[in-house]
Amino acid sequence: MTARTTPSFRVHALPASVLDRARDGGPDAWGAPPERLTAEGGEPLRCCLTDARPGEPLLLFGHRPPLPPSPYREAGAVLAHAAPCAGPAHGDGCPPAWRGRPQVLRAYDARGRIHDATTVHDGTDPEAVIAAQFAHPEVVQIHSRNIAWGCFMFRVTRE
Repeated sequence: MTARTTPSFRVHALPASVLDRARDGGPDAWGAPPERLTAEGGEPLRCCLTDARPGEPLLLFGHRPPLPPSPYREAGAVLAHAAPCAGPAHGDGCPPAWRGRPQVLRAYDARGRIHDATTVHDGTDPEAVIAAQFAHPEVVQIHSRNIAWGCFMFRVTRE
């Protein structure tokens, strides 16, 4: 078994400022208030990068991931705990609860343009795919997106 080195990138959940605004009922990316709902279980949460447990109170709201103004800038629905949580507990690397989950890893350059390093992967070794994307010096950030729904999952930046 080979030892895994510390990744040279950082995985980011939603920023505290975004979560605080949503939890306070502030407007989302489209100017609408967040919707409150109860988890069925398994919903991917962008606050702590885990899956929801049945019965947990959640917020559903529109989020625009950070990119410079460009034609590729998007906004989409995200889910988070309705009350503050501890945030991600996974340290470096990708969220353990999401390993094995197929994802689109969309690479972006400094202008906010999609880079051709973008790839679909099966979730078995996301660190290797991310490292390969960051091997392209033009890539400055990567957005993980749900393969079926296209929703933003998390952002990855170089360390």
